[in-house]
Amino acid sequence: MDPSSEPLTPAHSEVHPTLREPVNRVDPRAKTLWRIGPLVLGVAAFVAAVVVAVVVSEARWTAAPGAVAIAVLTAAYIAVVPQWRYRFHRWEVSEDAVYSQSGWFVRHRVIIPIARIQVVDTEAGPIEQFLGLATLTVTTASSAGTIHIAGLDTEVARTTAADLTIRTQAFTDDAT
Repeated sequence: MDPSSEPLTPAHSEVHPTLREPVNRVDPRAKTLWRIGPLVLGVAAFVAAVVVAVVVSEARWTAAPGAVAIAVLTAAYIAVVPQWRYRFHRWEVSEDAVYSQSGWFVRHRVIIPIARIQVVDTEAGPIEQFLGLATLTVTTASSAGTIHIAGLDTEVARTTAADLTIRTQAFTDDAT
């Protein structure tokens, strides 16, 4: 019997990663991080609208309701969106792949097989550093092959980056 015509049995098949929800949530402090940017922009826009309402009398009846709308929208955004994003932002490093899920309105899931990883790094801006958070970035040669996992504890991001770097060294051939 020709070996190529044999049906694949579990002993012959490879394990393939599937697009599924990753198991790990980002750090709960990510909710604070996701509130700070919109809060700063909302406060700046609110102050600008109030200044226009006070200084420019012709624009008062437009700028004052605008300031109220900005305040309401900013409060709603910082109360709802970070909680919603936290429900869906997940990540996982398995034996074979790195999984990521992000988005608060449109969800995006990515799998990068360990053999395809080319670069692993972490970064933390000033606000992330203040909160003890970092972003883990896993990159492949593919233009669509980058995962950014924002909102990780700094130490978790560092150890995960180090672990992935060590694990990718086992793949010495060009997997691109």
